[in-house]
Amino acid sequence: MGFYRDTGVVLRLQKLGEADRIVTFLTHRHGKVRAVAKGVRRTSSRFGARLEPFGHVDLQLHTGRSLDIVTQVQTVDAFGGGLTGDYPRYTAGCALLETADRLTSEEGEPARELFLLLVGGLRGLAGGTRDPYLVLDAFLLRAMVIAGWAPAITECARCGVEGAPYHRRFSVPAGGAVCEHCRLSGAVVPSEETWRLLEALRSGDWDTAEGTDAAARRDTAGLVAAHLQWHLERTLRSLPLVDRRGGVPRVDLTGTPLDIGVDEDPSEGHLRPEEPTEGALRSGPGVPL
Repeated sequence: MGFYRDTGVVLRLQKLGEADRIVTFLTHRHGKVRAVAKGVRRTSSRFGARLEPFGHVDLQLHTGRSLDIVTQVQTVDAFGGGLTGDYPRYTAGCALLETADRLTSEEGEPARELFLLLVGGLRGLAGGTRDPYLVLDAFLLRAMVIAGWAPAITECARCGVEGAPYHRRFSVPAGGAVCEHCRLSGAVVPSEETWRLLEALRSGDWDTAEGTDAAARRDTAGLVAAHLQWHLERTLRSLPLVDRRGGVPRVDLTGTPLDIGVDEDPSEGHLRPEEPTEGALRSGPGVPL
């Protein structure tokens, strides 16, 4: 039993009793922490407004038997103020929070890299200078790098042979780019600009990323979402709410195994499902991003 301090980002809230809340944080040193904030639903609460999703806060907590207890809160960054009035940025931010929550299933396990990435992603969204959809896809790609699920982009996911500069096909079950020798049934054929965007988002090359066209961004979003949800083995509830202009390929994991529609004509490079089958792609201080 004792007190400890940490900085964290509020991921989600749950009601507890008549006036309390259970707050889930992703913290710098202690990973995911669930703690009780007593009386925060009362209008007289000293720090209820500081414990809202997107809040980057400095915390003091008291170790409890099952759940810790929040005793002090100071705001470090109020990211919510820059997101709640902008629907695209708000929904992209919700997807960042849900992804961070899903990728830290074990409470108390250190997740410093993911914490810093999340703070950087929220700062990029709240700052208003970056395209929110590019920030989201960059965050998802880099979060998968941290989790060990990074899609292969310049090399074949199965045999490791480098592309020239990219391979022709992308297979989610195989782990990303695949050469002609290793191609699987159902591999899609992205355009070269889509490959460049994937690589730029993973490496932080924003000049290249921001110079891409809408079609490449839509296809990249579909591939990133499909790859992440394949490894999570579940859909992210917040992704369908992200209002991407012009429609975006999405993934539905209700089908097993995942069958992705094939585009056998790569002349235009766009991802087009062959048939609307289940599991197909459908239209529909921190680390700076």
